[in-house]
Amino acid sequence: MGKKQEDNSSSEYGEPAQFDPTFNGPIHKRGCTDIICCILFMLVILGYMVVGILAWLYGDPRHVLYPRNSTGMFCGIGENKDLPSLFYFDLLKCATSTNIMAASLNGLQCPTTQVCVKTCPNIFWAVPIAAYIKPAKEVFSQELCVPSINLTSTTLKVQDILNKELCPLFYTPTISVLGRCLPNITALGDIPQTFANLPGLPSSINDTANAIKNGTGDLVNGFNARDVGVRIFEDFASSWHWILLGLVIAMMVSLLFLLLLRFTAPVMIWVLIIGLLAAGAYGIWHCYWEYSNYKAASATISNVGFTTNLSTYLQVQETWLAFLIIVAVAEAVLLLTLIFLRTRILIAIALIQESSKAVGHMMSTLIFPLVTFVLLVVCVAYWGVTALYLATSGGPIYKVVALNSTQDSCDQINGTLDCDPLNFNSTLYPGCPSARCIFIKYNDQGLFQRNMFNLQIYNVFAFLWCVNFVLALGQCTLAGAFASYYWAFSKPSDIPTFPLSQSFMRTLRYHVGSLAFGALILTLVQIVRIILEYIDHKTREAQNPCARFIMCCLKCCFWCLEKFIKFINRNAFIMVAIYGKNFCVSAKNAFSLLMRNIIRVVVLDKVTDLLLFFGKLLVVGGVGVLAFFFFSGRIVLPGDTFHAETLNYYWMPIITVVFGSYLIAHGFFSVYNMCVDTLFLCFLEDLERHDGTPDKPYFMSKNLMKILNKTNKGPKKGKGKD
Repeated sequence: MGKKQEDNSSSEYGEPAQFDPTFNGPIHKRGCTDIICCILFMLVILGYMVVGILAWLYGDPRHVLYPRNSTGMFCGIGENKDLPSLFYFDLLKCATSTNIMAASLNGLQCPTTQVCVKTCPNIFWAVPIAAYIKPAKEVFSQELCVPSINLTSTTLKVQDILNKELCPLFYTPTISVLGRCLPNITALGDIPQTFANLPGLPSSINDTANAIKNGTGDLVNGFNARDVGVRIFEDFASSWHWILLGLVIAMMVSLLFLLLLRFTAPVMIWVLIIGLLAAGAYGIWHCYWEYSNYKAASATISNVGFTTNLSTYLQVQETWLAFLIIVAVAEAVLLLTLIFLRTRILIAIALIQESSKAVGHMMSTLIFPLVTFVLLVVCVAYWGVTALYLATSGGPIYKVVALNSTQDSCDQINGTLDCDPLNFNSTLYPGCPSARCIFIKYNDQGLFQRNMFNLQIYNVFAFLWCVNFVLALGQCTLAGAFASYYWAFSKPSDIPTFPLSQSFMRTLRYHVGSLAFGALILTLVQIVRIILEYIDHKTREAQNPCARFIMCCLKCCFWCLEKFIKFINRNAFIMVAIYGKNFCVSAKNAFSLLMRNIIRVVVLDKVTDLLLFFGKLLVVGGVGVLAFFFFSGRIVLPGDTFHAETLNYYWMPIITVVFGSYLIAHGFFSVYNMCVDTLFLCFLEDLERHDGTPDKPYFMSKNLMKILNKTNKGPKKGKGKD
């Protein structure tokens, strides 16, 4: 019966690999694969370069990096180098005519005069009624007026200056956010009574405060982005060398963990498993202890009822009973898994030991992720710069606007007339002294600008394709190197010279098309996922429960599809690296091989992934805990070397160390994981191709043969160092 099922499985998923006396590792005589996809990928890269050049020619990132004043000049650069902040004359107009956060990256314009200033005002001030008869220089501050007026020599009266908005009528304490002087909401409760009944202001100071809060409260209420950024920068400046030390420790621990697996893999892995069992046992005891205490106190959920305070539910016996059942079931499942799959676990340990040997013989593979990382940084940087330049393409558009529409003849100015701020003459509008030529938006009517959305889509598509290609290149290169190790009969003497370099050159020479093909399939699925997320974000409020359910199902299905394609691509690239076939044939052969050994795939491969995950968790968690105790001041260094009290936000260095440690551990363990996956596929092929006879000896290690009760009946050349 078992033989019949095995035969049916073999016929359904292809025939087992046949013995080839000439095969001894990655094939050297191979040809280019998936040439059409290679050409298409090159054309896309060429088009991506053209888009980048056009974006660089038409774009100007200063549009989003620096604010513009009313005349279109940038604050903080050029003539206004010493004037980094943008000051608004009448914040009430801004608050009622624009959404500040939405417009902050598009000029943040509103119908009031805007000037570049050195520092934002930090006091309350308004033109008192008695000041209308005084000279202008005694009323206004030159720094907060438009540069075209000289308060010392002007003959204009205070009323004329206010009508033309050459100087502000009032201002409140402000803070600099994104280079704009926006009101400090926390200070509006202290508006002086002198603001009441002033011409041009609401009759009540409460109305004035509410009008300002209405437009700016969501943005700046209790938050100063520039101040937080400066404090975080100060923390990094004072602790960067300790952060670097933490990352070095993470690198050393990762490397040490991988090297120790070569000698102590069984001990370390069983310690992890026993530790997990011990944690589960403690969880069962703790849940039972809490359950007993609350049961003795008669604390039931009926006494609590429904509440939004979730911590309250931790004080009732039913909660801990549920925790007890869940942990006990998980512990039982883990114990049964260990009992029935102990042989599979031993094979997984042997594969890890063999992978550690392979990495030990090819230490350069641990450095190769740096190459992938640099290429990914180049892709991300090019995408970000291109997107920024595309978003800022198009020249500025200026319109004639009446800053005070209540004046005579100002109602005829409706903001449709173009103008040049450098040559604008307000005397052309004698009936409306507040007429100004101000910046409105950036031109979006040109041929390049009308296709901006399509170019941004192309930018995202090309970026994802390049990123997936870079990852595929790293996987295929490592697979070729590790496969050359496995198929070396006498290790290490039969291992080729510079296997990593040979694999890298072989991949670039023959298989760019295959890598691009697999990356393209993954990119298309990711694009669909991005579109679904965009649609869900835009229609979230208008969706009914049925639509939300369908959207959730679609997102879940495409998430699973992306994971499946990544799995297929990974194994397909291993087959490409070994046999040099095209992507489709390699994916088919890899899938058939895995399905013919589905039990081993589910158990061995996933157990190995789980063990490597525990190793990664050990590295990141250990370094993270050490960083927490150090930067929070619980570990005190002697002398004045470092004091945690000097940090503004001690959690920022901790987050940096934890995130950096994760990237470092992920880089090391990704190499190791790729090694395990490659050796696993080679192991399965070895079992199908060979039977241990003198003509068809196994290439696997003696440890694996011992676990499987297999032996080579006669030496081919002698096992060498294995």
